[in-house]
Amino acid sequence: MAYPNGCEKQGNEFCGLCCTKVEHFGVKFGSKEILHDVNLHIHCGELTAVIGPNGAGKSTLLKAILGELKHSGNLNYLDAADQNTGVPVIGYVPQHLDFDLSSPLSVMDLFAAGNSRLPAFAAHSRSLRQKAMESLARVQAEHLHDQRLGNLSGGELQRVLLALALTPIPDLLLLDEPVSGVDQPGMELFYEMVSDLRRRYDLSIILVSHDLPLMARFADRIVYLDQTVKSSGTPAQVFNDPYVTGVFGRIAVPALPKGQIIDLKDGV
Repeated sequence: MAYPNGCEKQGNEFCGLCCTKVEHFGVKFGSKEILHDVNLHIHCGELTAVIGPNGAGKSTLLKAILGELKHSGNLNYLDAADQNTGVPVIGYVPQHLDFDLSSPLSVMDLFAAGNSRLPAFAAHSRSLRQKAMESLARVQAEHLHDQRLGNLSGGELQRVLLALALTPIPDLLLLDEPVSGVDQPGMELFYEMVSDLRRRYDLSIILVSHDLPLMARFADRIVYLDQTVKSSGTPAQVFNDPYVTGVFGRIAVPALPKGQIIDLKDGV
């Protein structure tokens, strides 16, 4: 199976050759430096979790990648043939969606607003409804298509936002604490879904999270960010880095197969 990024699926494996490069990113608010010299290489089919203390610049990094914040440095995308194609197509799931809970806005209205120039309350075309249903089916949420946004649970809303971020399928998917306020079973279900989508569509994913046990279980790489990258590597490498353990306390990370949860001695 071939993908627009030039990769081809071989069995259950992807080529991993396409790459989004964040090079020497820096962000300042006035004279205050929020990020400096951040460098990341995110390969297709790879889920990278960004962790760090509050105020470390994690959400700022995502907004800079999106182009919402002015930054220094460069963002480049290379396809599987190592051709520089410029800025990647980016999907984004925010931590929260601010809207009036009493609004009659439906899930289908949200898709219309994101994929049409017509007002959200206008009649939805057949093609738009089909596109929305296909996107919702990717996250097992097609049954929510006519639900009011205000009636959705936190987990349901995040699945809808994930479906919208996957329309069209992006080169790079950004998730900013996407399960904040979701219960533990809902968190695990969401991360299992994201991990499956990563494999199915060869996605490059950057996920900001405080859920260290789940990140050890689902992430391919961990980046510890505190204004700049302080540690980067596999979950075992980062969670045993003296710099990281000096902040979060000693974290036991046994060499376990994926699917088993690590033991956090001191918690976060």
